[in-house]
Amino acid sequence: MDEPRKTFPVVEQAFARASGAPLITGNEVRLLKDAGQNYPAWLGAIRAAEHTIHFESYIIHDDATGQEFARALVARARSGVRVRVIYDWLGAVGKTGRRFWRDLRAAGVEVRGFNPPGLSSPFAWLARDHRKMLAVDGRVAFVTGLCVGRHWVGDPARGIEPWRDTGVAVRGPAVAALEEAFARMWALAAGSPAPGTSRLARDRAAPAGHMAMRVIASAPGTAAVYRLDQLIAAAARRTLWLTDAYFVGTATYVQALSSAARDGVDVRLLVPGASDIWLLRGLSRAGYRPLLEAGVRVYEWNGSMLHAKTAVADGRWARVGSTNLNLQSWFGNWELDVAVEDEGFAQAMERMYLDDLTRATEITLSARSRVVRTAPSPRRRARRRGSAGRAAAGAVSIGSAVSAAVTGRRALGPAEARIMGGAGVALVALALLGLVWPRLIAVPVAVIALWLALGLLLHARSLHRERAETAKREDRD
Repeated sequence: MDEPRKTFPVVEQAFARASGAPLITGNEVRLLKDAGQNYPAWLGAIRAAEHTIHFESYIIHDDATGQEFARALVARARSGVRVRVIYDWLGAVGKTGRRFWRDLRAAGVEVRGFNPPGLSSPFAWLARDHRKMLAVDGRVAFVTGLCVGRHWVGDPARGIEPWRDTGVAVRGPAVAALEEAFARMWALAAGSPAPGTSRLARDRAAPAGHMAMRVIASAPGTAAVYRLDQLIAAAARRTLWLTDAYFVGTATYVQALSSAARDGVDVRLLVPGASDIWLLRGLSRAGYRPLLEAGVRVYEWNGSMLHAKTAVADGRWARVGSTNLNLQSWFGNWELDVAVEDEGFAQAMERMYLDDLTRATEITLSARSRVVRTAPSPRRRARRRGSAGRAAAGAVSIGSAVSAAVTGRRALGPAEARIMGGAGVALVALALLGLVWPRLIAVPVAVIALWLALGLLLHARSLHRERAETAKREDRD
């Protein structure tokens, strides 16, 4: 990867096929660190908008930060700018009330909540729109790991640091691809396309720089970023440095990282030292041992919550976006990332990574092969409530661990003992409840069965109508 791109046509083809995203040249990509750089850039672009604002965010909190963005969006909508906002239905639960969205709509902002639960697809709500992007006038776009809320701003008066996160600002032809990704999500959320979105972006997609990049707009079941991450782990020759907020690697991905490390690649993984989802922290730590034994260097962040999702390889390739290194993000969500193939940008990412490591503690194996921190743990932080989507990711990972314990298809690490113990206690409690108070089990099971039955019947009716209409058209033809 450290030789000229044109000498690796097979690798280039593999990248395109794995990610499902062509290489787009002629862009300018600017690295943005934390809310201190991201939010002012977003608000500046919003306030300067003349034609369209397309904003997609997993969570927009109804707090002082969210209200600042709401005022900026409302002001542009009232001045005649076409403002469209997509938020995730599940992500907003407990974070943003109906009044917040009602006020935006009343001011002329077009708002869509993504994928609320419905009878036609009883479990479709588990797949979430986890993307975070902003595109303005088809000229500039932002792709990021940040949602909108006070956690990313912090509270200096109370000694609360902002969450650590990373985003990018993009200008050039890649903006059209980002606008098209938004248009597809709008069509899914609204049931109809966003008029003129793609045309405006293409008309304004003049070259703005010399950087090449891919826009990876993944959907449930496509595993685009997963395939690309596997390929990068195989292709890296010198370095592969990863930052992730909710790392729960699959066995195949852990093996890919381990193989790279054993082959002499400097593989590093930076994860939170204190997570807003306590359960995911345990799952993440359960995966340290095989990585450490293979030579992967693992670090825990000592500051506030580390929420970034980035990768940088060989000083010339980098990824920034919304995808976490876990099953839910890789296979279950709509995610949005950019992969930049530019030495200057990748080297800026490396400098930022090394700076982050100055605030991190390395995890090592002791002489007795125990996983230990090389310095005292940071001060205990108050536990925060995490989002429902991240809780779903934790549930998926717990299911994977329990399944492994039952089937014996993979080895479990010592850190998973607490998960197994907790699952065992929960099942014992469930069994006792069923024996003592059968209705406590029977009623929820009956409700779930009824929900599923109604969903299947509605879906069957829809398919039957579709088949009847197809038959009528064939008869007319």
